[in-house]
Amino acid sequence: MLRERIKQETIAAMKGGDKERTAALRLIAAKLKDRDIELRPKLAAGAEPIDDDALVIDVLQKMAKQRRESIEMYQAGGRAELEAQERGELAVIEEFMPQQLGETETLAAIEAIKAELGATGLKDMGRVMAELKARHGAQLDMSKASGLVKASLSD
Repeated sequence: MLRERIKQETIAAMKGGDKERTAALRLIAAKLKDRDIELRPKLAAGAEPIDDDALVIDVLQKMAKQRRESIEMYQAGGRAELEAQERGELAVIEEFMPQQLGETETLAAIEAIKAELGATGLKDMGRVMAELKARHGAQLDMSKASGLVKASLSD
């Protein structure tokens, strides 16, 4: 469904003459194709197929993370034109990602998982992170969530 929406948006951007949006959407399509090619041998070997929307979201999350890191580097290097380009691509990528949980909702989810698992200290961080990713992986930046889990478990 997401993959089809990306294709439709690409066609609309091309027809509308929006070159920057078209380029960003084509980058997304290229990354998806790369991931499909990467998974072919695994699927041929009998691995269980991944839900397509989950695969698309995973690719989008990685692309968004790369863009955020690039934006920081370009800011530090004083490269405003490249920073602006990355911000434009990030905006297009985020259009297709599920709504991200805010810090309050993330903390509530962490506390609920801690209570369910009986997690008390940092030794339980792996279990809490695994469960958090399983339940809310598409809605969280896991690097930020990791810091929140660590802070919650060290209290």
